[in-house]
Amino acid sequence: MKSLTKFLSIILFFTVSANYRALGQSKTVYTKYVNTFIGTAPLTDPKILGYELPQGWRSWAGLTFPGSSLPNAMVQLSPITEFGSGAGYEYEDDTIYGFAHTNKGHWNLCNIPILPLSNPGEKFGSKFSHKNESAAPGYYQVYLDDYKVNVKLTSTLRSGYHQYEYKNNHDRQILFLLGKANSGVSTWNIEQVGASAVQGFQGGENIYFYATINGKIDKLDQTDVGKRSGYAIIHLADGSTGPVELKIGLSFVSTANAKENLEKEIGNKTFAQIRNEATIKWESLLSNIQVKGGTEKQKQMLYSCLYRSFLWPALRSDVNGEFKDAKRNVIKGNFNYYTEPSLWDTYRNKDVLLGLITPKVTLDVIKSMKDVGDKTGFIPTFFHGDHGASSIAGAYLRGIDDFDIRGTYQILLRNANVDGGARPFIKEYIDKGYISDPDVKNPHVETKAKAGVSKTLEYSYDDYSLAQIAKKLGDTANYRILMTRSKNYRNMFDPNTRFMRGRLDNGDWIKPFNPQYPYYEYMYREANAWQVSFYAPHDMKGLIDLYGGVDGFESKLDSLFTLPWNPKYIARNVETMIGQYCQGNQPDHEAPFAYTFIGKPEKSQKIIDKILNELYGIGSDGLALSGMDDAGEMSAWYVFSSLGLYPFSATDPNYIVTAPLFDEVKWKTNTGKILTINKPGKGRGITDIKVDGKINQGYFISHDLFKNGGNVVINTK
Repeated sequence: MKSLTKFLSIILFFTVSANYRALGQSKTVYTKYVNTFIGTAPLTDPKILGYELPQGWRSWAGLTFPGSSLPNAMVQLSPITEFGSGAGYEYEDDTIYGFAHTNKGHWNLCNIPILPLSNPGEKFGSKFSHKNESAAPGYYQVYLDDYKVNVKLTSTLRSGYHQYEYKNNHDRQILFLLGKANSGVSTWNIEQVGASAVQGFQGGENIYFYATINGKIDKLDQTDVGKRSGYAIIHLADGSTGPVELKIGLSFVSTANAKENLEKEIGNKTFAQIRNEATIKWESLLSNIQVKGGTEKQKQMLYSCLYRSFLWPALRSDVNGEFKDAKRNVIKGNFNYYTEPSLWDTYRNKDVLLGLITPKVTLDVIKSMKDVGDKTGFIPTFFHGDHGASSIAGAYLRGIDDFDIRGTYQILLRNANVDGGARPFIKEYIDKGYISDPDVKNPHVETKAKAGVSKTLEYSYDDYSLAQIAKKLGDTANYRILMTRSKNYRNMFDPNTRFMRGRLDNGDWIKPFNPQYPYYEYMYREANAWQVSFYAPHDMKGLIDLYGGVDGFESKLDSLFTLPWNPKYIARNVETMIGQYCQGNQPDHEAPFAYTFIGKPEKSQKIIDKILNELYGIGSDGLALSGMDDAGEMSAWYVFSSLGLYPFSATDPNYIVTAPLFDEVKWKTNTGKILTINKPGKGRGITDIKVDGKINQGYFISHDLFKNGGNVVINTK
């Protein structure tokens, strides 16, 4: 009998183990390091910010969301503590108003907010405590104090899964706050379909939804239908006692597609299965980079930053391949259609990281941008500059080439030459070699103008980027034209002040000139003269020559990092200062690496180390970043810099080498090979770099190592 019992126990053990494996239960090796709350808290220390926050201001120290998402997903399901805010969720708040299904991680969208209710008052929303809140990649949980409901959320690419545990099982309600979203709701509707489902539409972003509930709907009440003040409440029938489960599919095409997305991605799967699938997906992505050494905080920051680098751009096509194109027509594509990248921010590093780890996503993003170009005549830009040229060229030169490169190139040429499209003031840029600004008496931070200095510098780099495609395609004529134009940044350099300086229409320098004063759109874009005067990533030798050579360049660069910031100069998101250098915004993110070009990498390393160790995961809760994450750019900066490689000129298929934070980095390349980076010493100053056993000449390594695998040894003292 004992033998039989033992035998049955063994059979039971292996059966349970097999079922466990069949469900895909995963070990949390890398996701355990991810803290999705990093970037949700404000930065308040004036010594770091550079100034005292004005009354009523909140620093933009992250603007991230803590909710559930898969990589580059359509559905990003997260709590909303404040509509109209940059992130939707602000860590210092104490009330949740809903759980919305579209986000971004800076200027979130916050569509289709849903909130479980129990004995609600006249105003909707519940107090909550961080003590009763938790999150992980693909999962979020919080207890709503006022409604006594424990909420758990998980998600797939196009669907969300809510689980509500009501303490009171009588008169349970679910609020659809359809008049609210950050995009501005133009109209909305909702209807009951069957005993346990609703479907509808929210205008603004124009999103369709289809939702099912694991119980009967008693009634559906609607207030102020179609208006921004409006909402709907589902009243659940009494009788059931288990958790209420709401499953919702989204689509930018139709409710039928939303329903199909839900059925194909979730169907009859349990909450635990969907959550586990999300964990497996993130574990697979995060495991592409494996490190040894470093502190626990550095590992947490690495994998948290790696996680945030893969939340945008977002999927916009349905499981059946349909999407709405730039002309609002329904198209059935043979690729996944994505939103445009946050190019002004992410071309520098994040778009490169995306291509290194998920090249299929990058390929589909390029095809999506090409589709927009086919419909509008121009490859889309984002905010400023024409950095689709850099992102596409960089991907193409790194081997992501399974797309219509010649057709894409022709549209990018239109971007670079045709007025009224992707590049404002392009005619002036071509005719004069620079973009002027008007003569404004007493300009201030918010003065509206051309941002001519920033545009000229950025267009020069974009011309260089496009020239590299022209070269590879054998278009010699355009290559020469574009390379000549890539030197236009020099036209903004004033040799007397040794700054990139604004010019008037007649060519005169703008007076008076204060290189420390930051502007949003006058001469500079979200920067001052100091912060843009070291930007020529495609021609650093030429830039150094403008400063009179190595000594002149070094002394000017020294001043960038040492000249104290004037605390009276306040421009929101020009924050977190090291001298005049601003880590909290993108325009000068290349500057810390610039010493390397004059043979002083140790000086770059000191600045980089200060940023890595002091300006990420800061504040009283360790949850603030040095500035807006900007769809993952701030995070990708950390990922590359902490691993010892940085795409200084993102177009070029090479990487500047710095001292990694970790003793060993193993990077699984998208070709299935392994790139190993070792730093055997404890020092931070690089003495030499060996690539596959041979001394490397200079401080750059080739992208070929990501194609073929290899071993990089960084020796330090």
